[in-house]
Amino acid sequence: QVQLVESGGRLVQAGGSLRLSCVASGRTFSRSAMGWFRQAPGREREFVGAIGWGGGATLYADSVKGRFTISRDNAKNTVYLQMNGLKPEDTAVYYCAADRDSGLGSSTSTNYDYWGRGTQVTVSS
Repeated sequence: QVQLVESGGRLVQAGGSLRLSCVASGRTFSRSAMGWFRQAPGREREFVGAIGWGGGATLYADSVKGRFTISRDNAKNTVYLQMNGLKPEDTAVYYCAADRDSGLGSSTSTNYDYWGRGTQVTVSS
């Protein structure tokens, strides 16, 4: 079992930055790909980015490419989402997820086995 707890979400002005953290419990974290997803009110959950178990492989949604960066610290069982140049359309609940069966990240939510409860990010214009 892996439990995931996100933090770092808050209200920020457009153009600002935030760093989200996701701390994982469980021994499989270092072998799991990790993903970030988000869900805005009235919209489906969408892929933001993913990182492979070793941290060398990353994947991003086109909407955040060049603005968001995913990293991980396996010694701390933590994955990060650095968000720069935030826009009002980035407002959403952000979730991290773990894929225990793959060392590479993917954009497909059904590939992920464990999910956190989310952290709210609100970007004001």
